Amino acid sequence: MKKIGFIGLGVMGMGMAANLLSKGFEVAVYNRTPGKAGSLTALGAVELESAADVAGASDVVITMISNDAAVREVYWGESGVFAGARSGSTLIDCSTISPLLAKELAAAAEAIGASFLDAPVTGSKPAAEGGTLVFMAGGAAKTIEEAENVLLAMGRKVIPMGPNGSGSTAKLAHNTIVGINVVALAEGMAIAAGGGIDGSAFLELVQSGGAASKAAEMKGPKLLEGDYGVQFSLELMLKDLKLSSVLSDSLRIPTPLLEAAKSQFQIGDAMGFGELDMCSVGQTYERWIGRRFGGDKA
Repeated sequence: MKKIGFIGLGVMGMGMAANLLSKGFEVAVYNRTPGKAGSLTALGAVELESAADVAGASDVVITMISNDAAVREVYWGESGVFAGARSGSTLIDCSTISPLLAKELAAAAEAIGASFLDAPVTGSKPAAEGGTLVFMAGGAAKTIEEAENVLLAMGRKVIPMGPNGSGSTAKLAHNTIVGINVVALAEGMAIAAGGGIDGSAFLELVQSGGAASKAAEMKGPKLLEGDYGVQFSLELMLKDLKLSSVLSDSLRIPTPLLEAAKSQFQIGDAMGFGELDMCSVGQTYERWIGRRFGGDKA
């Protein structure tokens, strides 16, 4: 069985690495901030001192990092992945990054005789913990096929998207829809709450009609309860929407809804909600209407 290296033990990475261990893989782990690997070492993971050490000990290296700058550091840093990766290994980045960076990583991997996939995921913390993530994979068809058993240890589906960079492009397009949907849900709930409609009754209507969505299913109850425990943070969604805006500009595609949603998340971030779940964007509306979606005064 392939030896797996996992780098990035944040909200998503912890669950993903735990699922690899539960499926019987040998897993070496590293996190830039120390002290996060305890629960994984208890399951059998080996914690190493650098990304280079993990790459040198692994057939497949998986990274789940917060942003482009952090990914560059993890791969190209003095003790980064490229300092230790072996020829013939497979490097898989599951972060949400720019397509340009994904292509740079693929070229650098090829230069050392390794293969690379940009394979971001859809599904937040519960899907990472439950092993139900969906991977959108950019890279050579053969590489995707060879890595499929590893990815399916952490998820339920792998969808090939095309050459390197395609997985990242698909993720940004996907999260554009997610961000717009969450803002649309919050705005509709604000209108209902402002008009005196019971929030629970309105959410039942939304989920029963043409406005039904994954956003309503997953975020509606959290908005009613004022539960902003992080499944996917507001600041990460804002980061993704900014990346999508840059991509759409480069493609010369007008995206008025993307820009409106991005602005709303920027307002939420400016109000101090960045580290909360992305549905906390609803609190911007609650402040404007002076009441909570669940019925109490704001």
